Amino acid sequence: TEFDCATPSAAEAATRFERLLEREDVLAVIAGLPRGRGAGTDVGFAFLTLRPTPYWDGPLAQLEDLYVRPDLRAAGIGTGVLHRSVSEARRRGCEEILINVDSDDLGARRFYERHGFSDHDPDTGSGMRCYLRQL
Repeated sequence: TEFDCATPSAAEAATRFERLLEREDVLAVIAGLPRGRGAGTDVGFAFLTLRPTPYWDGPLAQLEDLYVRPDLRAAGIGTGVLHRSVSEARRRGCEEILINVDSDDLGARRFYERHGFSDHDPDTGSGMRCYLRQL
């Protein structure tokens, strides 16, 4: 609801997550409050899918979603989740992580750029685009 777009109900989302997390080609990183009031409460997550690619032997990681509770943003939680996601993707043999970000989401774009992600091909410098077609 935060981004004014259609979302599944909490029950539907929980069912989907449970089903997806059973797969070998899915990776989730969960952030929780470590101590003090609310310790153990989940406050953010990253959800990645891993898929084969013809360009190298390991999978290609797609960061499907990275979310931190709005009241806890700018506290380093997203950075921690992203660093752990990158580390886990490397451990699984990934050589790249793809992220699709809406062009008008300047905060997300700045966040990923601050962490070394780019919307330009590292080999050619050419700008990259994401194309979508609903089916």
